[in-house]
Amino acid sequence: MIKRMHNPAHPGEVLRDTVLGAGGLTVSEFARRLRVSRVALSRVVNGRAAVSADMALRLAAALGGSAESWLQMQASHDLWKASRKPRPKVEPIKLSA
Repeated sequence: MIKRMHNPAHPGEVLRDTVLGAGGLTVSEFARRLRVSRVALSRVVNGRAAVSADMALRLAAALGGSAESWLQMQASHDLWKASRKPRPKVEPIKLSA
């Protein structure tokens, strides 16, 4: 069983703390460098939008690292949030061989 991190950060939070905070870029300048709209980047940075595959590729190109790491961060955040919501009981399906 894989243990999930408690309340993993949204990728936007990481961007806000590293690129916009410590890195000193504005949202407008960072958006220009990524070639996305300021509104689109602002939504990600403020946690109101998820990192898409396209955005992950742009972030990897601009910041280094891999697109997969950005998508994994988003998936971890999404799964943690979803696991906290009530869900109906799902019956297991037995597949015949």
